[in-house]
Amino acid sequence: MRIMKKYLIIAFFCVLPLSLVAQESTSAFQILRLPTSAHLAGLGGENLSTIDDDASAVLHNPALLSSVSSGTLGLSFMTYADGAKWMGAQYVRAFGERHTGAAFVHYMGYGEMTETDPSGAAIGTFSPKDMVAGVGYSYLLSDRWAGGAAFKLLYSSIANYHAAAVAVDLGLNYYDEDEDLSLSATLRNAGAQIKSYDNRTETVPYSFQFGLTKGLEHLPLRFSLTAVDLTRWDKRHYYVPSDKPMGFGRLALNHLVLGAELLPSDVLTLSVGYNFRRGYELKAAGASHWAGVTAGIGLNFSQIKLNLAYAQYHKSTASLMGTVAYTF
Repeated sequence: MRIMKKYLIIAFFCVLPLSLVAQESTSAFQILRLPTSAHLAGLGGENLSTIDDDASAVLHNPALLSSVSSGTLGLSFMTYADGAKWMGAQYVRAFGERHTGAAFVHYMGYGEMTETDPSGAAIGTFSPKDMVAGVGYSYLLSDRWAGGAAFKLLYSSIANYHAAAVAVDLGLNYYDEDEDLSLSATLRNAGAQIKSYDNRTETVPYSFQFGLTKGLEHLPLRFSLTAVDLTRWDKRHYYVPSDKPMGFGRLALNHLVLGAELLPSDVLTLSVGYNFRRGYELKAAGASHWAGVTAGIGLNFSQIKLNLAYAQYHKSTASLMGTVAYTF
């Protein structure tokens, strides 16, 4: 029965992208594109295959919950452009040997802004915000296979306008501990609006992704390759300067995120990453040559884990993200 479950899930992921080729016109809820922990932020911001005791993995690949210690609480905070701030919390609990559940809530505040009338006169202030809340579940299909799902409620507010949506994540992971090899596939943010801004229809930024993480046999190094937005190959979905046309090679690179980790001891982890799309678009908008590069450091103790990461999401400033996780 377990083998049948495994192959049904694999077949589902093979067929699923064919149903998602519809074009994305306008996406709301951009909070879903941000990393949910400092460790993943340091690996390029997109990673669904790194096996780690990280509660926030539920938002990148719910199948990875099977690798998280029961009773783990994770808290994250990130500075963003122009005074905006992101914060998140997630809690993981195991039920028996094969079942793991999680609950999470994330908040993005964009600071106080001036509200004006059609003539440009100030009439007050408002504070835009985005929120994500939901639950996740993973099931250990065998010693090497795990599957998972997450359900999310999304809310966004801009002055007197509000939007809401529901979304689902589905994930699958294969992990061979002896070879230190992890392979994953996920569908993230498949959903729809249930309330729109002023009757303006927008989509949820779904993404079909594949990921690979491989550790070296004689060196404390792990490398990750993540392919994102695999159903989105129309150039209109990307920022392309008029003087720099995008060929197929550049379009293909925009789907890749690279990450590498150095693990010199059980306590210390050093991470670097490169997000090709983010680097290309930020450089085109006038950011520095370091756009797209991320870096992180982690300290891992028996019950507490600390991570700090650097990344740039806007041309005007860099962002710092910190995560603390405690296992009760």
